[in-house]
Amino acid sequence: MNRTMIKKKLLKLITSTIKLFLPLLSRLFIKLRVNKRVINYLNDKSFLSNNYYNFSNIIDSLLIDEKIFALDVGAQGGFNCDQFFSKKYNNFFEAILVEPIEEEAKKLKNNYKYVINKGLWSSECKKKIYILGNRPGSSSMYIPNKEFFKIHSIKDIDYDKFNVTETIEIDCVTLGIALRNLDINRLDYLKLDTQGSELEILKGMGGYKPLLIRTEVHINSMYKNVPSWGDLLKFFNDMNYIPCDWKGIGSHSTRIPAEMDMVFIPNFKTNIGKNLIVENEKKFTSLMLIFGQLELLKQIGEDLKLDSIKTISSFEDRFFF
Repeated sequence: MNRTMIKKKLLKLITSTIKLFLPLLSRLFIKLRVNKRVINYLNDKSFLSNNYYNFSNIIDSLLIDEKIFALDVGAQGGFNCDQFFSKKYNNFFEAILVEPIEEEAKKLKNNYKYVINKGLWSSECKKKIYILGNRPGSSSMYIPNKEFFKIHSIKDIDYDKFNVTETIEIDCVTLGIALRNLDINRLDYLKLDTQGSELEILKGMGGYKPLLIRTEVHINSMYKNVPSWGDLLKFFNDMNYIPCDWKGIGSHSTRIPAEMDMVFIPNFKTNIGKNLIVENEKKFTSLMLIFGQLELLKQIGEDLKLDSIKTISSFEDRFFF
């Protein structure tokens, strides 16, 4: 019996054993009221499971000396500061950071070549930012809405953290204008974390067509007058993008997250999406590897006959184990 057969039989035995004991463990977890914590822990481990691999050599051979141009909107703390993907891949990006608050922008300029010290919106205008001084990272162009705090499982004692401590008026430009002002003519990766302004910013993309977009989505927003998540999803659909991943943000009393991070890619079933991927094959493949989208990448590669997927044929997607 060869090693592969032994491995498969051992895996089958382990799986059967887990299935046998899982109902008993589940009852114990429910009795101890830790079932949700266990599920969240396992979900996080599953979400990051492909970090087990290091695709750096493959990505390096694909990109050679090129960089992935990345616009990070809501960049307080620096590029990929929340490590949504492994920081071992940060060096493959040319980061462009957006920070309209002057003090925070100065900090970023010490470490990054491109910092946009303006707000982004669907048009050139002036907008107010409502600063939540007691909760850094939650400032927004929308006022907090305490009526929805309970859905986010926010305790009464923490309500004061969401008080507006300062209001600042800022100049806003569109995403397209901001990039053209920097003489940047392409955008490969877009990340949006703006506490409700995501749709208005996307409307200002102009002719830029990112290969992968990660955006915060508010299902039940804790801010007033934020566009519905249905409008946001419709925008992506109309722009020929489809979702390929999501991850809940924070606590919630609903059975789905009140907020989530969603990842969108070009719709590879339409001609517009196909052409965008094929014309940027190496960067698209690199981004999908960085974000751990192995199984889907293989499917897209087979459908569109991408040469680059030959380099990953031997890797199994650990997310589906």
